[in-house]
Amino acid sequence: MTIQKRRERERAERERLIVTAARELAEAEGWDAVTTRRLAAEIEYSQPVLYSHFKGKDAIMAAVAVQGCSDLATELRQARTAAPGTREALAAIAETYTSFARRRPALYDAMFTHLVDLPFATEEAPAPLREAFGELLVVVEPITSEGEDAGLLTETFWASLHGLATLMRSGRLPENGHERRLALLVAHFAGR
Repeated sequence: MTIQKRRERERAERERLIVTAARELAEAEGWDAVTTRRLAAEIEYSQPVLYSHFKGKDAIMAAVAVQGCSDLATELRQARTAAPGTREALAAIAETYTSFARRRPALYDAMFTHLVDLPFATEEAPAPLREAFGELLVVVEPITSEGEDAGLLTETFWASLHGLATLMRSGRLPENGHERRLALLVAHFAGR
């Protein structure tokens, strides 16, 4: 292995270490606890080493968001492919999405609540963002009426899921109505 290859591998490993530490710290204590000083101490590297990989906390949060979208895409794909039909796939995606938001609140916030420097809804968006949206699109396309824009309908479905997840997490919607809300959402979209 050349010295250059070894350095590239070591650099990639440090970046993974920084992102993992940020993600774990945010999940344990919230994003306010994630500072470059704290991360440097957690991973036992100096702050300049962190800055050689990321411009700051916002860039680290964006890297966490990309990783989170990859995780979400995987979970959505598993739910979709396990469902026997169109309506069941739509319901499985809805439940998986909202479950992800509840189980991984800090990660979800990095992905969809906090302002991060990532291009969404463009061809320049990182592949994991496009893949996560693509999993939503795959279940919405079959219920799209002729002449409708499947992308816009998918965005509306996504916005509905995000709204439900966000309002429930903040205590503005009671937990006990969650399954009924998802059933109503799926019935509305699938019964179009």
